[in-house]
Amino acid sequence: MRTLLAALLLSLLAPAARAALPDEIQVYTDDINAPGEFGLELHVNTTPSGRRTPDFPGEVTPHHGLRMTPEFSWGLTRTLEAGFYLPYTRDAEGRILFGGPKARLKWIPLKPEEGGTGWFAGLNGEYSWLNPNFEPETRRFELRPILGWRNPDWLLAVNPVLSWPRNGPEHGGRPQFEPSFKAARTVAPGIALGLEYYTELGPLGRPAPSAERPQTLYFALETDRTPIPLHFGIGRGLNDAADKWTVKAIFEFVFK
Repeated sequence: MRTLLAALLLSLLAPAARAALPDEIQVYTDDINAPGEFGLELHVNTTPSGRRTPDFPGEVTPHHGLRMTPEFSWGLTRTLEAGFYLPYTRDAEGRILFGGPKARLKWIPLKPEEGGTGWFAGLNGEYSWLNPNFEPETRRFELRPILGWRNPDWLLAVNPVLSWPRNGPEHGGRPQFEPSFKAARTVAPGIALGLEYYTELGPLGRPAPSAERPQTLYFALETDRTPIPLHFGIGRGLNDAADKWTVKAIFEFVFK
């Protein structure tokens, strides 16, 4: 943990530089800060074995990359939360690159009581100002519907994500459809195990050929029994379009 924080501080001194930017690998659920509550999540992920060939000139590829993203959040109301990201990447050559800031607004109007049983639903909107070494479209808007159900033992959630480029070669086209799914089971007090599935299907209504749709399955562990609540996952690419292996962690800090 000390090493990760040191690397993050080092990254703050680095110049901006570009790659597909998987800065946050997460299925959203009904988690939301209470009014006035401030939170910080540190997203860390790395690709021990992944894509080495750039999709466009100058791209930083995922292979041997280390991504670290502090996400700041603040509860505005009982159903509304604001967030801000500062994603950084250490590439295979050891360069520290700033990916560009992202701002979001999460709305969760439906959710069960704490520890209860029931459905939850909401929306998360995110706007990105990206470094051109990570995406050809440096402005992007993402709309993430949040749907799911939970009880004390099980959590099921789906995010049928839509993403619109706001500039660049794909500006004005159809949104990209990037659904994800999560199923988790509480196996002991404060410990849950589960699976997460992520894919990118291409433009909505005009799906990409199956060989070009990356699919990744993660085995994930979540616990609040550690000094810092932790989410940890190991992902395996299910086809040649996905990175072969990805490891991710999320460290959570809450300030009331």
